[in-house]
Amino acid sequence: MSNLLGPIRQLGYVVDDIEAGMKHWSEIMGVGPWFYNPRVPIEDYTYDGHRHDPHNSVALANSGAMQVELIQIRNDVPSMYRDFREKGLRGLQHVAFWTTDYDTDLARMLARGFTVKMSGCVGKNGRFVYFAEQDHPGSCIELSEVLGPKGRMFDLIRDSSVDWDGTDPVRPFPDLAKL
Repeated sequence: MSNLLGPIRQLGYVVDDIEAGMKHWSEIMGVGPWFYNPRVPIEDYTYDGHRHDPHNSVALANSGAMQVELIQIRNDVPSMYRDFREKGLRGLQHVAFWTTDYDTDLARMLARGFTVKMSGCVGKNGRFVYFAEQDHPGSCIELSEVLGPKGRMFDLIRDSSVDWDGTDPVRPFPDLAKL
């Protein structure tokens, strides 16, 4: 467990081909089922304080309590994912800590000297922030709020992985408005 914000809850991988990534993780690694969203509805997205409209495809699955996220960028707006790719890197881009007390944990990180590089929101109570500090590839930290629909979706994804038998390896993202 990290003494920073509790346990790391997610490993985020930047990939060139998300469909191939889901196939690899489900067939070779035995991880699934994957919940796939071809265009994540990110609101209030900023990068270095400037607003943009990213088009990212995301797939999520769990291996035990650990969530694996595959991310494929679909446009060229500024993002830490794009920065990672432009360095010629693929693979683990970030680790995420989940919080139900976003404002307190964000203040704690800022007080420790961390600075916000990228942020946005996915659904009600689904804020996220990526911090600029990165000492080596893959060490970027995301703080992700898991209240409301986003948290219930993460629970559904984790619960779906328990005793998963390999059937239906790719599934559509749940409708956040219905969670």
